[in-house]
Amino acid sequence: MKILIVSQYYPPEFAIIPSELAQILTARGHSVRVLTGFPNYPQGKLYAGFKQSWRHIEFQGDVVVRRVPMFIDHSQNGLARVGNYLSFAFGTVMATRFARGADVVYVYATQMTAAAAPQLWRSLFGIPYVLHVQDLWPESVTGSSIVRSGLIANLVNHLLGPWLSSVYRLSAAVIAIAPTMRGMLADRGVPEKKLHTVLNWASDSADVVRGPIDAEHADGLCVVYAGNIGELQDLDTALEAARLVQDLDGFRLIIVGTGVAEERLRKIASDGRIRNVEFRGRIDPAEMNAVYEESDFQLVTLRDLPIFRGTIPSKLQGSLAKGVPIITNVAGDVTRIVSEAGVGLTVPPENAHALADAFREAHSMSVEMRRDLGRRGRELYLRSMSARAGVDAIEAVLKAATIEEDNRGNRCNEE
Repeated sequence: MKILIVSQYYPPEFAIIPSELAQILTARGHSVRVLTGFPNYPQGKLYAGFKQSWRHIEFQGDVVVRRVPMFIDHSQNGLARVGNYLSFAFGTVMATRFARGADVVYVYATQMTAAAAPQLWRSLFGIPYVLHVQDLWPESVTGSSIVRSGLIANLVNHLLGPWLSSVYRLSAAVIAIAPTMRGMLADRGVPEKKLHTVLNWASDSADVVRGPIDAEHADGLCVVYAGNIGELQDLDTALEAARLVQDLDGFRLIIVGTGVAEERLRKIASDGRIRNVEFRGRIDPAEMNAVYEESDFQLVTLRDLPIFRGTIPSKLQGSLAKGVPIITNVAGDVTRIVSEAGVGLTVPPENAHALADAFREAHSMSVEMRRDLGRRGRELYLRSMSARAGVDAIEAVLKAATIEEDNRGNRCNEE
């Protein structure tokens, strides 16, 4: 197949799914091109060594990458963020020639505006597109800190609703990242025959596993949160829970990453004299193996919003792949997976006292208990969340989309 991947984010940004999908599909003999923006996430600043232009083409292995200029912003300013999303959509539309000749378009839908150009190409050229929905809209917009009034939220819902319906209607297939998300999409009118569930995967995780826990390491407890530090991640609850367990010998909560809420949370930790929390800022993805080595548990946390019941944050897969057990307060699919597989501890969302109790329980666990949780997590990842399983499923969806389009064209010719 000739496959075009459209994703606002792509390496050197931390974008595992579209980049590994491109590389693996290319290794399987497909011709893959990528249409993306200039790297700026998560700090909202253009990466060193890049200069925005309309003619930027690069090669990552055998994958051709075309970058389009965009308005760069990752602040809490609502208008600026809208400008960021819409400018990428406009840039991809302006790169329409790059899409010509594709058999199918894969849309990595972290922002649904990435689907605007593929929707146009479907109408103009008949190129089918497959949506891989990472965040449900409009809730991901209206539930975020960039929308601060109910009136604006209602307006956003009113404007986005009809357009989203048309995006789903014209798509060849829609991939959800969790079973509950699939159900939510079905409730919004997406036909069952279009819906698929493919769990996200972690980068290079099948090859490198965390080393064994030694007795000295087990004396305390190191809980790590690694990821975006935004308002939706509910790290306020984590800080308060850490404050409540300052009596635990050797307890540490390490927060790795950056984002719009980082400065505010650092101030809370400092002013509250929370002595067992450490902020490390953004690190190179290559350094994450060292973070996993240091972790006794990984913290997976989000605010208590209905859409998150159908969300599985990628840090869950990354942790399980490395054999690191989980502490989570994410209701829905994440809690169900962690509980049923026995790979960590679960607590209700936005409940600092319950999270503190989980910290205490984890702190009291023996080395053997922690090893057993990590082993089960690793087995779960290899069984149902690996890159091979994910790419196999997506490749099948893309093939089916091209076959359906060929059949549709044949029917039209016969008529």
